[in-house]
Amino acid sequence: MKAVVTPLATLTLISLLAASPVMAGPTDCPEHFANGQAPEVINQKLGSKTREVCYSGYAIKHSGVTRTPLYAAEHLTRERLVQGKGLKRHNSFHPDENIPAMERAELRHYSRSGYDRGHIAPSADMFDSQSRYECFSLANMVPQIPENNRGPWEAIESNVRKMARERGNLYVVSGPIFQGEHLQQIGGAVMVPTKLFKAVYDPDTHEAGAYVIENAADALPQEISITELEKNTGISIFPSLSTRIKSRLMKLTDVAPHRERKHKGERNG
Repeated sequence: MKAVVTPLATLTLISLLAASPVMAGPTDCPEHFANGQAPEVINQKLGSKTREVCYSGYAIKHSGVTRTPLYAAEHLTRERLVQGKGLKRHNSFHPDENIPAMERAELRHYSRSGYDRGHIAPSADMFDSQSRYECFSLANMVPQIPENNRGPWEAIESNVRKMARERGNLYVVSGPIFQGEHLQQIGGAVMVPTKLFKAVYDPDTHEAGAYVIENAADALPQEISITELEKNTGISIFPSLSTRIKSRLMKLTDVAPHRERKHKGERNG
């Protein structure tokens, strides 16, 4: 069942977040980022206990406070999607040993919580067995309402893959948004996001934009500029882009109505 953070727990979380420095610096895996520059955490409340983890198919900035990623970044290409087409799917959710035990999510935290383990970098974006396995790290997950994960969020993921196939080359940054003073936790450890976002940048046309959606069963996605997204997240999503590019919303593929999957358990995407 969902656990609401108590006032004392909320104060503890806020104090941990507020005592943090701004996190901006070099990356060990520039291939995943537009112009080789990783997003910069500009809201000091988000900076505590963060670390970059580089995988073969994506990179994350992980928070030991929320025990989730703050973002996941991918360089999504037509060739990569062709390579991954037909790749056998396995639900291999696992705790991430790159993260200290006291800062990471464990399988028990999600057990009987009522939430899906929602991918931030989708497994369907991956291109071989190694990248697919790495994608099922719990460091790449957030607690997500099942109807959201298996419905409109999955539609957003599919739309971005469609855009990558059509355009040939996209940089994608996805992540959770935590807003409000009464945030929820599951398993007494993992914070539940109030919203999720997926931002895209086309380096060939120099266009960018983002989808944002509430973490709710009946949510509908919104399309916003990168400038607006950065105000909502406290993260400079694409720090190398000009103000002009960030402020102009590119034409995004409309999210079509999407039925929730009927099978039991979480989807594999």
